[in-house]
Amino acid sequence: MPWRRLLLAAILACVLLSAACSRKTEKFPPLQGEITELAGEFLSLLRAGDYTEAVTYFDATMKKELPAGKLQEAWEAVQHQAGPYRQEVAQRTEELGRYRVVIITARFALAQLDIRLTFNSDNRIAGLYFLPAENPVTAEYQPPSYGLPAKYSEQDVTVGKGEWALPGTLTVPDGEGPFPAVILVHGSGPQDRDETIGPNKPFKDLALGLANRGIAVLRYDKRTKVHGAKIASLSAFTVREESIEDALAAFSLLQAESKIRDDKIFLLGHSLGGTLAPRIGAENNNLAGLIILAGAVRPLEELILEQSRYLAEADGTVNEAEAAQLELLEQSIKHIRDPKLAPDTPPAQLLNIPASYWLDLRGYNPAATAMNLQLPLLILQGERDYQVTMEDFALWQEYLAGSGNVTFKSYAGLNHLFQAGEGNSLPAEYEEAKNIDAAVIHDIADWIRAH
Repeated sequence: MPWRRLLLAAILACVLLSAACSRKTEKFPPLQGEITELAGEFLSLLRAGDYTEAVTYFDATMKKELPAGKLQEAWEAVQHQAGPYRQEVAQRTEELGRYRVVIITARFALAQLDIRLTFNSDNRIAGLYFLPAENPVTAEYQPPSYGLPAKYSEQDVTVGKGEWALPGTLTVPDGEGPFPAVILVHGSGPQDRDETIGPNKPFKDLALGLANRGIAVLRYDKRTKVHGAKIASLSAFTVREESIEDALAAFSLLQAESKIRDDKIFLLGHSLGGTLAPRIGAENNNLAGLIILAGAVRPLEELILEQSRYLAEADGTVNEAEAAQLELLEQSIKHIRDPKLAPDTPPAQLLNIPASYWLDLRGYNPAATAMNLQLPLLILQGERDYQVTMEDFALWQEYLAGSGNVTFKSYAGLNHLFQAGEGNSLPAEYEEAKNIDAAVIHDIADWIRAH
């Protein structure tokens, strides 16, 4: 979800000092060794908290302008914004006039940063930057073991018609069919058909895993990804244009496919897609059932604030910059919740999302809507998910208690992408190549076969 990056939107270059623009000062003797080795030693001293020794790597100007105490403040400020340092993931060098620059790409808990160290001709540090990584290092997608050996084929399809047509992929099991099928509906943001985040492709995992179990899967690029510029020009925009219309078009496409059972077409929504699943089901009673993965019940703006607070507090403290950003966020949410919110309220006051979007969601309660559906429901939740939490899962259970057509299951150790992990879940976790847990694939397949 895009709002998890709100507090990281301005990880700034917190230090930039260069002898090139400073007045003349005393000259320190050259340092011995390769600049890449010196850069590594300097970073090790920062991590160890030995700021007094670290400044001995500076030239005279840097040492005067950034003494040990200020260097400590700078390093702590970086970790307040990006979270605790984790590891170095890449290193490269550049020439900058008479200077040489070592760029260390480092993974912190909440982001990857480039630590840029500018060395003068004496191998001393004459400049220091901390910047968002120019080329973040991510692992490559690894196909899940449950997708092998491949017992399916894939074909390109087009979801919808006319100006909003979307490219997609239909994954069909080997054999004559007809097969039950699942439509995948994305979370928020301009998602591709695989719901790619870093090296992870949860929708591809679902497609391969379910197809290997005899279930066809339709996934497609989201409208906000394919037609983003056109959508930005609209005077009004809601979740109907974002997701619902295309999910309904996907159903029509599957109905026309000869290898698909038209009475066994299910809809699976993840995150925002899960939140909207009951609304889609209310518009199409020909669906065979709904599968909700990490769907929120609480209002979207409440989740945005909760997630932002969680990330700000991830390192145990909230600094002044984070507190100020949270205050701005709270002001925007007050505007969103204002009973007098009007269609012409500027998006700048509403997290840069049109008022029409918030007004459309205002009267929607997904769990209450689900209560009135006759469709079978499967509601799944990862217990380590910080984006949509067990509080939402409990609300689904509360609203739908006593319903005979609902199956609930939560998974210890799984995050928002239904991937296994330990400890508190953080955005940096999504940079690790993992797959949806096999138990989730099995449970979905078993439930579909039972319905």
